[in-house]
Amino acid sequence: MEALAMESNKEKVESEKETTEALLAEGRVFRPLPQLVVDANLDPNDYEDALKQGRSDLEAFWGEAAQELHWFEQWNTVLDRSDAPFFKWFAGGKTNIAYNALDRHVKTHRKNKVAIIFESESGARERMTYYDLYRAANKFANVLKSLGIKKGDRVAIYLPNIPEIAVVMLGCAKMGAIHSVVYGGFSALALRERINHAEARLVVTVDGFHRNGKIMRRVLKARELGLKEGDLSTLED
Repeated sequence: MEALAMESNKEKVESEKETTEALLAEGRVFRPLPQLVVDANLDPNDYEDALKQGRSDLEAFWGEAAQELHWFEQWNTVLDRSDAPFFKWFAGGKTNIAYNALDRHVKTHRKNKVAIIFESESGARERMTYYDLYRAANKFANVLKSLGIKKGDRVAIYLPNIPEIAVVMLGCAKMGAIHSVVYGGFSALALRERINHAEARLVVTVDGFHRNGKIMRRVLKARELGLKEGDLSTLED
């Protein structure tokens, strides 16, 4: 039995190696639809020029790209190399990812444009506009504040691929909390390890969800760790 098991493992390793090599040698090119090319931010003919610029003048390239974002305070230096290898990008600058992703769009024609299209396993669809997402993220940011979460605190996200995961991440960004996404398939023990490593003060999860026709219970795993709804003390012991 041991010899058979070893042979089986060897074949598995060889098979995985062949798959990896095949992927590395992938030579197919998938062309986008003509309409996507027309609406693209970068013309395909300009791609090589942009690539050369990025390689020849890194700071000028990224400095120009960063101008597409809103900055509350302009940076002093695009790339601070004074403490290499601990580089600092856009030193002295101040921005907010949630503001750039949501807030600035709700002041324009994009306010009522669809930002997220979600289709569940059952086929049910949900659409969220920029304004829907903006309101939901603001509400969640206030929920975090009501729970005592402050700027710099860590929040663990233990959610499936649902629209709320974007709401939670953006809500964290709005009030300065740091989010850590934990893969939904991890066990309770793996979840605990990641909570401890991140020093998270809060875990955001769901009671359950559907995957491959089965109901996956998530809140049960959280309770295995002794976590209580709305209680931060169990994460601080």
